[in-house]
Amino acid sequence: MTPLWRAAQPDYDGFAEVLGRCGETPVYLPWPLSPGWRVADYGCVGDPGTGSGALATVTTTCGTSSLDGDVEVTIAVEEPGVGLGARLAGTGTADPGATVGLGAAAVRIRVDQRPVPLWAVPSGESDDVLARSVFAGEAGGRWLWLVMRPASAALLLRDEWLFSDAATFGPQAVEIGFGGRPASW
Repeated sequence: MTPLWRAAQPDYDGFAEVLGRCGETPVYLPWPLSPGWRVADYGCVGDPGTGSGALATVTTTCGTSSLDGDVEVTIAVEEPGVGLGARLAGTGTADPGATVGLGAAAVRIRVDQRPVPLWAVPSGESDDVLARSVFAGEAGGRWLWLVMRPASAALLLRDEWLFSDAATFGPQAVEIGFGGRPASW
């Protein structure tokens, strides 16, 4: 099993390191970040010694919304079968399942200016359905997972959020704020 690499503390240097480890696998962030929002956690699955880049990446941003208070948004991008997104979502399966792609999408986001439909995925933890919302779809031939806490934070998606690969930011990267409470995954 390939290990998950995470920085000890979220900061600019650690984020630059994860970008270097990921190769061609995107490291998505909601961009631009809303005022007061921070990158709270990030990581990748893969062996940097192989030169092939990451099999999966994950970022967590946190901030507040007027309706939900504290909000956590986790984005995972992975090759099929890796299972990182499913672990974050608590589904107990390696991939999102057969519900992805069936019927109308629950939400749409924009990834690098392209529309991406996402379908609701049951999290498998029925004891607290208000704890989180989970969505999954496909972007660039990889699974894209979105896990939002609390579940009502999914209402933030009504504006077709824009996600961008942080590796393409250039000088804009200095605008990224780091910190916040540790990610719950």
